[in-house]
Amino acid sequence: MRSTQIRSTFLDFFTSRGHRHVPSSPLIPSDPTLLLANAGMNQFKPYLLGEVTPKYPRATTIQKCARTSDIDNVGRTNRHATFFEMMGNFSFGDYFKADAIAYAWELLTQGYNLEKDRLWITVHQDDDEAEQLWRKIGIPSERIQRLGADNFWDMGVPGPCGPSSELNYDRGPAFGREGGPAVDGERYVEIWNLVFMQSMRGEDDDNGTFPILGDLAQQSIDTGLGLDRLAAILQDVENVCSTDLLLPTLTTVQELAGRDYPGIGSAGGEEKVSFQVVSEHARSIAYLIADGVLPAKDGRGYVLRRLMRRAIRHARTLGIDRPVLAPATASVIANLGDVWPELTHQASLIEQVVTAEEESFNRTLAQGTRLLNAAITRSRDSRSTTLTGETAFELHDTYGFPVELTIEAARDAGLTVDEDRFTTLLAEQQKRAKAGGKAKTAEALRRQDVYRELSSRHGRTDFVGYDRLDTEATVLGLISEGTVVPGTDQGSTVELVLDRSPFYAESGGQVGDTGIIRSASGALLEVLDTKLGLEGFHVHTVRVREGEIRSGEQAEALVDGPRRDAVARSHSATHVLHAMLRRTLGDHARQNGSLVDAGRLRFDFAHSSAVDPAQLAAIQALTNDHLLDDPEVRIWHATRSEAEAAGATALFGEKYGDHVRIVDIGDFSRELCGGTHVGHGSNAGPVRVLGEASIGSNLRRIEALTGRDALTYHDTERRLLEELSALLGTRPQDAPGTLRKRLDTLAAAQQELARLRDAELRTRAQQLAASARTVPGGRIVTERVTGLGPGELRTLATDTADLLGSDHAVVVLGSEHGGKALLAAAITPSLHATGTQASHFLTAAARTVGGGAGGNGPTSSAGGRRPEVLDEALTIAAQDAVQALGQ
Repeated sequence: MRSTQIRSTFLDFFTSRGHRHVPSSPLIPSDPTLLLANAGMNQFKPYLLGEVTPKYPRATTIQKCARTSDIDNVGRTNRHATFFEMMGNFSFGDYFKADAIAYAWELLTQGYNLEKDRLWITVHQDDDEAEQLWRKIGIPSERIQRLGADNFWDMGVPGPCGPSSELNYDRGPAFGREGGPAVDGERYVEIWNLVFMQSMRGEDDDNGTFPILGDLAQQSIDTGLGLDRLAAILQDVENVCSTDLLLPTLTTVQELAGRDYPGIGSAGGEEKVSFQVVSEHARSIAYLIADGVLPAKDGRGYVLRRLMRRAIRHARTLGIDRPVLAPATASVIANLGDVWPELTHQASLIEQVVTAEEESFNRTLAQGTRLLNAAITRSRDSRSTTLTGETAFELHDTYGFPVELTIEAARDAGLTVDEDRFTTLLAEQQKRAKAGGKAKTAEALRRQDVYRELSSRHGRTDFVGYDRLDTEATVLGLISEGTVVPGTDQGSTVELVLDRSPFYAESGGQVGDTGIIRSASGALLEVLDTKLGLEGFHVHTVRVREGEIRSGEQAEALVDGPRRDAVARSHSATHVLHAMLRRTLGDHARQNGSLVDAGRLRFDFAHSSAVDPAQLAAIQALTNDHLLDDPEVRIWHATRSEAEAAGATALFGEKYGDHVRIVDIGDFSRELCGGTHVGHGSNAGPVRVLGEASIGSNLRRIEALTGRDALTYHDTERRLLEELSALLGTRPQDAPGTLRKRLDTLAAAQQELARLRDAELRTRAQQLAASARTVPGGRIVTERVTGLGPGELRTLATDTADLLGSDHAVVVLGSEHGGKALLAAAITPSLHATGTQASHFLTAAARTVGGGAGGNGPTSSAGGRRPEVLDEALTIAAQDAVQALGQ
């Protein structure tokens, strides 16, 4: 059974049983506590937490997941992958254990025709009910095993949790030992996990354990059936890389390596691991980039970079010395692009990103190899047999050089690496990073708990801001420093929640609204910002300007209208700018983050190189031309699938429901968007692009002004041009040419002045050299000169020393410049060859003028704050020179 049929069989089974088919969410989750979507339940978390009332009681999905916790197992087991499609069915307070178990058994044994006597079951050690249900279905007790922590599921943070039951398939003696899943996970491979969410867990204690706080008011079901693992069984292949999901990519890697993948059942060793790592990671890389992840030094971008560099390293071990990521990811797109269209849509971007990253990593390897070779040489010179853990860690942490290559190179040089010290340093770094991340996560969770409590008590915010800028409302809650308070006084800043609000909450790049709130009792509150505490739950940050505000009061909320209008202009302009970027640079130049503010916008987009100034000017012109055509800004609603079929652009990392809001601006711009907009294109312009720059690998940023701010900027530029024209005595249109001519004339004059100055210095050097005093052991020149700065004084001293030929000679010159004393010394090559340094003759003189001497070798400079004693300093320098030459 091919993977396409496996998917359709799963979805058909559950949709025919009343489940809503919900599309996969992006790999970039909207949940701030998650780096990447790592489970099918991620997008349903608000339902499971009770934050949002489910729109349907049961759902089914095929969710894209990325999980690197088992990255080291890829290729070393038959079942692990860093990217996988998780097929799942969910119940939100509808059916529970009995139905979930019955559905899973029916689908596996009848839908996929798996042999019943090869299915083994695990249940939680305390879950008597689940074991009884399985025995009722017909599973003998000897094929049901009770496990502990492995059969209890939670999100890793406070929230819903519960026991789970896993369905495992016995692949036979060729895959491992007898004894069931508790003995061998390779032979008895887990394919489906049924989670029975029935409890609420609390915070971890110092030992990493957590309390169960009680039963959930609404029991739910969350299941996950791994497509890769099921495909390996149904297609009777050894591992996930040999299924139709990855075999075309594995074949591409074989062609690049010029050798075959070790056969099924063959040990293969590290070579077999490398083939699988390159193939499997190529799929993860393609999906991550398609969903908007780009290489970076931290966060999800670091996950991607790690996968890419790991794949490149394993390709090198296979003898692939040419680019591997571009052809490998291209095979992923060709194989899976029909099922996941985002791969095809982002094919150009994927190719650009992987090509640039592979080139960059090759440079990293070259640089790291040079540094490593130097470290190996130092170790040998010191007769050490060990390369320090600090060296290995610096190469890894600072330069991105893989520790595996460090160990390999050290071994080839007859050295060992202090791996224990490296591991300690790495663990310390990870601990620091984890502590910082945990603190941020804890703060976010604490705030969400408060928002969740208010939301469960009062419901979500009724947002009326699309149609009006003011409304009557009730104050539902006040939050001060993360705690709900009954009221607050003048001068305080708190978070405030209303039952209905005209204030747009920051999302989709658009800033939150500001304005005022007046309570019925006379309090005046300034709204500083508006954000989403939870989905659909608006939280207003307010400062109490007058009076007191209490929870439960009636109030009037009023948005700052002119600011909202300016923000709307920027948002509509951003949509058109986005369309023109893609039209000019290619479809890969999609939005990857934005800021939509009053009068200005910042737009991040994927592109591998700087945008040519002519292209940037063309993009600005196209944007303004489109806006000046005054297209109607049309807003309409549809299902997600209808919007996609209509060509609407969905933005990276944004979360969309089943029904979406679409914004059309003329014929070129159609995007899914929840923001505020102008009514017609001409209301948004003009747009003035200020410039673009790199903000990371394959990521660019454009900044622009809109509306009145763009006009103000234009007026400022016009005034500056008029002022410049007046200074030049010419017309504005002639100013650039006139200025260019005068700059050319000035440059020529400066060159001539420099030539004359050099000639003057040579003449003065000849005069100084002719005046040199002969002393025992050589000749000296100590002279005060005028009108010279630091560079010229040093040049004059050097030129004078050069003219003194092969004799031992010392030249010390002094000058007063800018209210400071300057000194310069130079010695002849013959004197320097004796080991003498020019700074020796300035040390005491520099102290005299209140400074210090600098520079090693035949020249030295000094300066101080006491020009009045410059002659005394020169006398001291002369005495030091006479003494040194005499010795």
